Amino acid sequence: MFLTFRNHAVFMLLLTFALSHLQQANAQNKSDFKVIAFFTGKNDKAHISFVKEAHKQFPEMARKNNFTYDSTSNWTNLNSEFLSKYQVVLFLDTRPDAPEQRAAFQKYMENGGGWIGFHFAAFALTPSAYPQNWDWYHNQFLGSGQYKSNTWRPTSAILKVEDKTNASLEGIPATFKASPNEWYRWEKDLTTNPDIQILLSIDPTSFPLGTGPKQHEIWHSGYYPVAWTNKKYKMLYMNMGHNDIDYDNKTDKELSFTFNNELQTQFILNTLLWLGKGKK
Repeated sequence: MFLTFRNHAVFMLLLTFALSHLQQANAQNKSDFKVIAFFTGKNDKAHISFVKEAHKQFPEMARKNNFTYDSTSNWTNLNSEFLSKYQVVLFLDTRPDAPEQRAAFQKYMENGGGWIGFHFAAFALTPSAYPQNWDWYHNQFLGSGQYKSNTWRPTSAILKVEDKTNASLEGIPATFKASPNEWYRWEKDLTTNPDIQILLSIDPTSFPLGTGPKQHEIWHSGYYPVAWTNKKYKMLYMNMGHNDIDYDNKTDKELSFTFNNELQTQFILNTLLWLGKGKK
């Protein structure tokens, strides 16, 4: 009788364990969509800071909003078989360099995959460690061409909503203050590209933007897109993703965070949900 009771107890324990794992697997399978973030995390302490922050914030977003978030620094995973498991791809800090990885990403996007690129993911400058040697990505997909200049130091800016109809901007006011960032200017004029829908730009009230010390790193006028989508794809690029670091005193202390901003974080989340659930 004792052995029977013990066997029953063991059976019930194993059954409970199995059911728990089955429930977890079912919960994951029932998630609305799956996100994979690619990152390098080796260059520029400000970009590394953002990547670390993203790895903390996106899993929390996923838990609260019923999607799955994975990440990898292994860019060989950028292949058709691996990408087929995911509805949205993130480039947190860089871009792929290998021809086969670039081809797989282009195919993924042309077949209706979703993508968000942050800050340095759009950077290209010839000559540099990241030259403009991928015409489809920089000239057609992003439409921006090469990097031309930036503001310095990382500073906040007032951003202006350019198109309230896009789902990424739901609940976002006409203007809002962004977290400190290094803001980029681009080679090509995005306003002349019929495929590009500009969503956010630098509001003129932000000028002068930047503190230098070099004068050309301070913007006093002009039109600067910050976030946009290419209407031919399910994608959105945003310039955010460069946290402020204590460069001056060389302590490497983090002085700002991209996600420490309610409206900016809402914009990022809106974009994820739009691309993960919506249509092109």
